[in-house]
Amino acid sequence: MNDLALSREPAGREDRLVYRLLLAVDIQGYTRLDVREQLRVQRDLRDALDRAAEGVGLDRSRWEKQVGGDGELAIPPEGTAVATLVGEFPPALAAELRELNRSQAGRPRLRVRLAMHYGTLTAGPFGPAGQAPIVVQRLLDAGPLRALLRDDPDRDLAYAVSDTLFEDVVQTGFTPMSPGDFQPIRVTAKNATYRGHIHVGDPLVFAELGELHKAVAPARRAAV
Repeated sequence: MNDLALSREPAGREDRLVYRLLLAVDIQGYTRLDVREQLRVQRDLRDALDRAAEGVGLDRSRWEKQVGGDGELAIPPEGTAVATLVGEFPPALAAELRELNRSQAGRPRLRVRLAMHYGTLTAGPFGPAGQAPIVVQRLLDAGPLRALLRDDPDRDLAYAVSDTLFEDVVQTGFTPMSPGDFQPIRVTAKNATYRGHIHVGDPLVFAELGELHKAVAPARRAAV
């Protein structure tokens, strides 16, 4: 992890179990790119994540990150507005990806999978350990999520949330997303079953929702 606060626990506190939000992102088709293109999409994804977060009032510099070549696992700080992260950040990211891809005609499009979960984890010498990192990774790698991005050429972002986040956040009405735009999925891996929901609504409407958040966020923050 970069700047991993969990890993800076005092000696003897490595077994401290905490509840945290997690999100994971992964670039579609990364291994098919040459090295120059891999570097380009890495930078583009980093910048898109930063802009999307800033656009909805989140500070990604405070997120704990475990970075891989084609994505990252991130843990926002305690106190992060859950409805903002779950309901506003994904459309904002979809809007950033659409704008980026429009501006780079002729190059391979940057298309991304995103998964979120809220659960238990603890610090470890190689990054966070526990059930929550496993769940978010299983959802990120889920066949239905990959198929959603593969089969819909208009979609630049495929988004999944765990069952708990769907029930506790999406269905509450505290996000601008409609629960009816989500489809339940079940993933079986290594003799365990993981349940979540993927956003199957119109990808263009989803990105336009992100543009709306970006437009109103400065006024909303000024009023706080």
